[in-house]
Amino acid sequence: MSWQDEVDGIEARSKLAKKMGGDEAVARQHARGRMTIRERIDALADAGSFREEGPLAGFGELDDEGRLKQFTPGNYVLGVAQLDGNPVVVGGEDFTQRGGSPTPSGLRKSVYAEELALRYRLPLVRFLEGGGGSVTGTGGKGSSAPRPMGDPVYAPSRFKSMADALECAPVVSAAVGAVAGLPAARLAASHFSVMTRNTSQVLVAGPAVVERALGEKLTKEELGGAKIHLRSGLVDNVAEDEPGVIDQIRRFLSYLPRNASEMPARSNTETIGSDDPLRQDESLLEIVPRERRKIYKMRRIVESVVDQNSFFEMTALYGRSQITGLARLNGWPVGIWANDPRFYGGAMTAHGAQKVRRFIELCDRFHLPMVALVDEPGFMIGSASEKAATIRYGVDTICATVRSKVPWVSVIVRKTYGVAAAAHFGPAGEVYAWPSAEGGALPIEGGVAVAFRREIEAAPDPEARRQELEAQFLGRQNPFARAEAFGVHNVIDPRQTRPALCQWIELARPVLEQAVLGTRMDAPG
Repeated sequence: MSWQDEVDGIEARSKLAKKMGGDEAVARQHARGRMTIRERIDALADAGSFREEGPLAGFGELDDEGRLKQFTPGNYVLGVAQLDGNPVVVGGEDFTQRGGSPTPSGLRKSVYAEELALRYRLPLVRFLEGGGGSVTGTGGKGSSAPRPMGDPVYAPSRFKSMADALECAPVVSAAVGAVAGLPAARLAASHFSVMTRNTSQVLVAGPAVVERALGEKLTKEELGGAKIHLRSGLVDNVAEDEPGVIDQIRRFLSYLPRNASEMPARSNTETIGSDDPLRQDESLLEIVPRERRKIYKMRRIVESVVDQNSFFEMTALYGRSQITGLARLNGWPVGIWANDPRFYGGAMTAHGAQKVRRFIELCDRFHLPMVALVDEPGFMIGSASEKAATIRYGVDTICATVRSKVPWVSVIVRKTYGVAAAAHFGPAGEVYAWPSAEGGALPIEGGVAVAFRREIEAAPDPEARRQELEAQFLGRQNPFARAEAFGVHNVIDPRQTRPALCQWIELARPVLEQAVLGTRMDAPG
C-alpha cells in the first residue's frame, strides 16, 4: 500500500507554509517598503543553500475525513544556509502573520534558533520584526489553535541559550521593522546589531503601553527610531534599506571566525597583495599639527594604515570620542580602536568606555588582534562626567584590556595621560610612538594649574604667568625620552606605520594560532 496520500500532504503543507500570511498580507508588507522573512533569507544566503528547520511547523485543520482543510504555518522561519560559502544559522519573524507576535510553533522555532547555533557552533543571524508576546497569548484572539500554558517549572530559561550563543559564535541581529519585547532583547543580545533608517524601530514597549503607563504620547519613531538608538548605543550601525542591512551583515561576518574555537580567516587570496604592506602615506608626516590645541582627522590615519577599503566602523555615533571597527592588515582581520580628538579632545567618556569595553571583549572572544591608535588626554572631567560615573566604566575598560588574551600593538599618535591611558596598552603589547607623542600623569595645562596654582594667583599678570609656565614645560617635551628609557619599542616615522603594523601582524598571528589551538585541545570533550 502506497504512502502517496501522506507525501501529498507534505507537499500541500509546504506550499501553504511558503505563502506565509497570504498574498494580501505579503502585498501589505511590500507596500510598507519591507521584504518578507523568506525574501530576506534568500537575499542573504548563497543561492539555493537554505535548508529550513521545521518547515511544516504550524497548525493544520482537517475535515471530517481527515483531509487538510487549512494550514497556518508557524510565523518564524529558521534554518541553516551558506553565506559566502560558510554555514550560518539564520531566522526571523514572519510579520505577515500576527504582526510577528509569536504563534505556538513560531515561538518554539525562535527559541530553537540559539540552540541550533550552539549545537553546530555556527554564527547566528536574526532578522527581527515583531512585537513579542501578546495579551491574547500565542494562540491569538479568537484563534482555535491550542494555547500552551507556558513553560514547565523545570524548563531552562530561554535566555540561557541566548547567553550561551554569545560565548560560542558570532551573533548578528537586524531590526527590519518594529521590534519590541523578546525580539528587542534578542537584538541587544548580539555582537553586532544594525537597523534600517526609516522602516524600523526598537522598543521595550510600544506607544500604547507607554502612554497608558507614563502618560507620554510618542510615536514609535520618537521612542525607538534610528536617530534614538544610534546615540543610545543599542544598535551599532544603521543602513538605508534592507539590502544595506544584508551588506553590513556580510561585511561584519567576513572578519570573524565560524566560532570562538577557530581563527578568523585571511581575506580572499585574490585580494591579498592588492594593497602593498610596505605602502607609505606621505600625508602622515604632517597630519598631526604642532599646535597642540588643533585637531586632526583620526579616521584618515586609520584608513591610511589598514588595507584599503577594509575599515568597517561600528557604533560611530555612540561614545564619539572613541573610534572602533574591524579592518585588515595584509589580509589578516584585526580590531581597530582609536581616539577621536574632534570630540572632547578624545577623552574617555562613560559612553566611550562602555563602547570600547564591549569592543575589546568582542575581539578577545573571536581572536582578533588589537590595534590601538592612541591620543588619550584621560577620562572626561567635569560635573556631567562625575554624574555619569565615568571612572567606573573606564576602569571596566582597563580591566577588559588587561584580561585580554589577543596580541596588542599600540601606536602613540599624540597624548597618553592619566589613568585612562592604561586601557590602550594590552598585556605584553608592542608599543610604537610617533614624534608627536607626549604623556604623563596630567596634561601640561592641567598639571600646571594644579602644581602652580598659588604662584599663578600671586603673579601681577596671572594669565601671562600661566602661559609662561606651560611653555616652559612644553619645551621640556622630548619625543625620544621614552625610547631612550626603553619605555616604547621604537619611535617611528609616521609614514612607516603601515609597514610596522603589517610586520607585527605576521609575527603575532602564529603565536595567536598556537594559543587558540592549545585552548581548543584543552577544552572538555
